[in-house]
Amino acid sequence: MRIVIINYGAGNIQSIKFAIKRLGYDAVLSSDPEEIKAADKVIFPGVGEASSAMKKLRESGLDKIIPQLKQPVLGICLGMQLMCNSSEEGKTYGLGIFNVDVVRFSNSVKVPQIGWNRITDLKTQLFKGVSGGEHIYLVHSFYAPLCEYTIAIADYELQYSAALGKTNFYGTQFHPEKSSTVGAQILQNFLEM
Repeated sequence: MRIVIINYGAGNIQSIKFAIKRLGYDAVLSSDPEEIKAADKVIFPGVGEASSAMKKLRESGLDKIIPQLKQPVLGICLGMQLMCNSSEEGKTYGLGIFNVDVVRFSNSVKVPQIGWNRITDLKTQLFKGVSGGEHIYLVHSFYAPLCEYTIAIADYELQYSAALGKTNFYGTQFHPEKSSTVGAQILQNFLEM
C-alpha cells in the first residue's frame, strides 16, 4: 500500500510518519501532485496558521489537487480545517470539501484548548472498535461547528465537530498520532479503508 503524507511546509509530518511506522506501514512525504494522486491513502496534516498554510497550498497548486482526490484522504487538525469552506483564522478561504466555516472559541475559555478531551457520537468506519467517551489529544483555537458532516463530537465551551466525513474525505480536529491506543486504532481504520 502506498501512503503519502502531503508535505507542504505546515505539518506535524514526522510524528505522523512514526505513528504509521508503528502500525507496520511505510509512508512517504511528498508535495508532488502525481505522487499524491497515485497514492492508495493520503494524509493531509497541518500545524500552524490557516492563511499561511493556504498560501503554501495555492503556490504549489495542491489547492486544486486535494479536492479532486478519489482515494481515502485524512486531514488532521489544521489539515481538517483547511478542508472546510473558510476559517476565521487569517480570514482565509479553504478547499471547500466540507460545507462548514471554521470559527474561533470565545474568550470565555482558555485558548488554545490543549490536552485530552472525550469524543462521542462516533460515526463511520473511521471509528470502528472505538467506544464513545474515549480520550483524544487536541491543540487548537479554532473549530468546525456541528454540521451534516460531523462524525464525532467533542465539548469545550460548546459541542463542536471533533471529526468530519464526506465520501472519501475524513478529518480529525484531534491528533490521532498523539492520542495513544485510541489514535492508533483510528489511523489503522483509515489505512484499512
